[in-house]
Amino acid sequence: MTLYPQLILDALSKVRYPGTGKDLVSQEMVDDDIRIDGNKVSFSLIFDKPNDPFIKSVVKAAETAILTYISPEVDIKGNIQVKAKQQLPQQPEKLLPDVKNIIAVSSGKGGVGKSTVAANLAVALASLGYKVGLLDADIFGPSMPKMFHVEDARPYMEEVNGKEMIAPAENYGVKLLSIGFFVNKEDAVLWRGGMASNALKQLIGEGNWGSLDYFLIDLPPGTSDIHLTLVQTLAITGAIIVTTPQEVALADARKGISMFMGEKVNVPVLGLVENMAWFTPAELPENKYYLFGKEGGKRLAEELHVPLLGQIPIVQSICEGGDTGTPVALNTDTVTGQAFHTLAENVVKQVNYRNEHLAPTKKVNITHR
Repeated sequence: MTLYPQLILDALSKVRYPGTGKDLVSQEMVDDDIRIDGNKVSFSLIFDKPNDPFIKSVVKAAETAILTYISPEVDIKGNIQVKAKQQLPQQPEKLLPDVKNIIAVSSGKGGVGKSTVAANLAVALASLGYKVGLLDADIFGPSMPKMFHVEDARPYMEEVNGKEMIAPAENYGVKLLSIGFFVNKEDAVLWRGGMASNALKQLIGEGNWGSLDYFLIDLPPGTSDIHLTLVQTLAITGAIIVTTPQEVALADARKGISMFMGEKVNVPVLGLVENMAWFTPAELPENKYYLFGKEGGKRLAEELHVPLLGQIPIVQSICEGGDTGTPVALNTDTVTGQAFHTLAENVVKQVNYRNEHLAPTKKVNITHR
């Protein structure tokens, strides 16, 4: 008697798996490890689960089929091994799968107008026709609800593909989420770092951001747990650093740039924004008064070999726009409106250049020692 693999398969095709009624061969339950040594035959049967209730009965039926349809002289008893399919670990859902570019807006210190820049940059990008989202990640000092005139908004939960998601507020063409929507605006947010980081993750992962060209994240000033949480949670396309021309602000801006460009974080710095570059009276737009020093941001950008994305002048309308929830970028007829639109255009160019010449950023894996 000559045995060969196809003979074994033909016999096993007579055996049906009780769970589906299909035969073992068509259901691909016979492994390709069939071994024949004289009259001795061995192989493995593959089951979905290691505790399949039909294992014993199927193995016995397979033995009987070989002895019946091939020969009672085949040595098969006890030679059938059982395997369970390897349960591959489920890949975690990618956060923000429909977001093309994630931009962190950061500053080395407070008081340099970082949130004002982030808000107006978002509005300017939206006015250029891009789909824009803005996350107010300044957990302890959320200001975006006021700047976008949506302080009374209360984002609600909506079902998206069977999952409950937070619907962002929206104004001026910008989708917006902020911790400020979920706390009393009169109260201080007294949270430990872990609570703040978890809140940030929830706003990112559970927000129904949808399809976006640009997702801007307004970070707290300085460097903190929030910054680490962000780079460990998302692959950041690039960072924008906001500073003023003052030497004290420039020193802190250096630290912020160093953090993003450091070996452990390695997030590209798209460029520097020099805010409060000069004071210009609205009635005398040609006049420039350098209240905080002249072109310190420009010199720092040259020194660190990063682009200077824009210089934003001080005019009274910037402050008024933030207080009334009407960003100055809405009006391109003003000096500051034009400055923010120039900034938006430069950011688009720099992001495109970055995406063409650098590999995609990866999430950061930082181990604490």
